[in-house]
Amino acid sequence: MRFHIVTIFPQILDSYLRESIIGRAQKNKLIEIFAHNLRDHTTDKHGKVDDTPYGGGAGMVLQVQPIYDCVEAIKSKIQSASRRTNFKSNPKSNPPAGGQNLKTRTILFSAKGKKYTQRTVERLAKYDNLILICGRYEGVDERVAEKIADEEISIGDYVLTGGELPAMIVIDSVTRLLPGVLGNDESAKNESHKNDNYKEHPQYSKPANFNGWQVPEVLLGGNHGEIEKWREKN
Repeated sequence: MRFHIVTIFPQILDSYLRESIIGRAQKNKLIEIFAHNLRDHTTDKHGKVDDTPYGGGAGMVLQVQPIYDCVEAIKSKIQSASRRTNFKSNPKSNPPAGGQNLKTRTILFSAKGKKYTQRTVERLAKYDNLILICGRYEGVDERVAEKIADEEISIGDYVLTGGELPAMIVIDSVTRLLPGVLGNDESAKNESHKNDNYKEHPQYSKPANFNGWQVPEVLLGGNHGEIEKWREKN
C-alpha cells in the first residue's frame, strides 16, 4: 500500500509517521508514504497556491491548478510503476507485475464530506494507492471535489485548520488492517467497530488489585467459557 499526501506542509507529518506501528510498517516494506509539496506544482513564480474566493468572503482558497497538476504527476508515477514497477518492490505484499493496473483512490478531506467510519477503512484498505488531498485556509476550489477527487471524507462534525490530521488518521487506520502490520492479524478482527454498533469488551492487566480497584473475579479464575460469556455480555 502506498499513501500519497498532497500538502503545503510536507514535513508536518514526519514525527508521527516515523514512530511505532506506522514506522515499523515502512521499515518492513509493508507500506510507503510520500509527501508531495503542493507548491512544487504551482505556475506562480512566488510559489503561491491560494487566492481570494470569487464572490467575496473571508479567507483564502486553495487553487485548482496546482492540485490538478500535483495529482496528475502522482498518477503518472503510479502508472509508470504499474508498467515497469518503478517503485521499490515489496515482496511481502506481492505487488502487481508490470502491465497490471494498480487500484488508486483520490480523496479530498472536507467538512462536508461523508463521515469516516470503520466500513470506510475496510474499503480503502483494498486499494494499492491512496492519494490524500489536504485542504487549508478557507477551503479548496470546488472543482477539486467535482473533477479531481473520487470522494470527499470528513472525520467528524467539526472544523480543523487543515487536512493533514485527517490524512494521518486514514494512514493509521488503513495501515493496521494490512496483512502483517500488527503481527497478530486476529487482533484487528475482534475489536470495536468490527460490526456496526459493536464495542469491544473492557480490558484489564496486572495488578489484580490497585488502590482497592478490583479486576472482575471471572477474569482471574481461568474458566475460559465463563470469560467468553463475560466478554460477550460486556
